[in-house]
Amino acid sequence: MVLDRLRERIDPILTLVAKRFDYLSPNTVTWISFVFALIAGIIFFLSDPETEKETYFLCIASVFVFLNGFTDAIDGKIAKMKNEATAKGDFLDHAIDRFSDVSMILGLSLSKWCSPEIGLFALSGVLLTSYMGTQAQAVGYKRIYRGLLGRADRLVLLMIFPVLQHLFVDFELYDFNLLEIVLIYFAVVGFVTAVQRFIMTLEWFGREK
Repeated sequence: MVLDRLRERIDPILTLVAKRFDYLSPNTVTWISFVFALIAGIIFFLSDPETEKETYFLCIASVFVFLNGFTDAIDGKIAKMKNEATAKGDFLDHAIDRFSDVSMILGLSLSKWCSPEIGLFALSGVLLTSYMGTQAQAVGYKRIYRGLLGRADRLVLLMIFPVLQHLFVDFELYDFNLLEIVLIYFAVVGFVTAVQRFIMTLEWFGREK
């Protein structure tokens, strides 16, 4: 959640950037973010340790992960600037974020870099984290963003680690490559974050009595 907390500091920059794209509707930007995530997932899937040094697929996928994060960061800004913030737009934004997360992580999970089992645990951790955050709001509490691993953190790791894996193709630690290590991190810390949010919501119920 480190980078999510820093978002307030970079909000002025995001607002300036969003102004350059205000000719687009916020929902259009949200859909564009999903297209970038889908492309990233496909390129992750097509990447191969045997050919990575020639194709640079991991580096290219990292660029599309960045584009996904960038467009996801400004769609809400555009909505506020144009007074087009709606419940439908909020739902679309968060739903597309989940589809985007699954697309990118699934691409890695099914690639030759990773075992499907590790990918399954990573997806479970990520989706549980998001579910606990939004379910808290559904029962009357606020939407929870707090925890050890937020979406911004995941995206940055999905930008950095593929590039590192490209640079160190043969690196392994206890038979795990760098991409498997980052997915294991998503799984473990994701589950911990989900439990944190679960406990926070239960504590809120206790205070409401």
